[in-house]
Amino acid sequence: MKITEVREMSVADLQDKIGVEKANLDQMRLNHAVSPIEDTSKFKKARKDIARMMEVLAEKQKEQK
Repeated sequence: MKITEVREMSVADLQDKIGVEKANLDQMRLNHAVSPIEDTSKFKKARKDIARMMEVLAEKQKEQK
């Protein structure tokens, strides 16, 4: 997900999307423990997407205060 797409999202949408992406990352980790996936770079991409969304969420929440 690109930063421009993330910045266009509302605070509520960001919170929901972060929760979904964290759940997906946990599920990927469980699946990887059972049967290793070939492309392990998906973990890094997912973590970076979550971090990007959390950063924008923090910025938006700071602006609201």
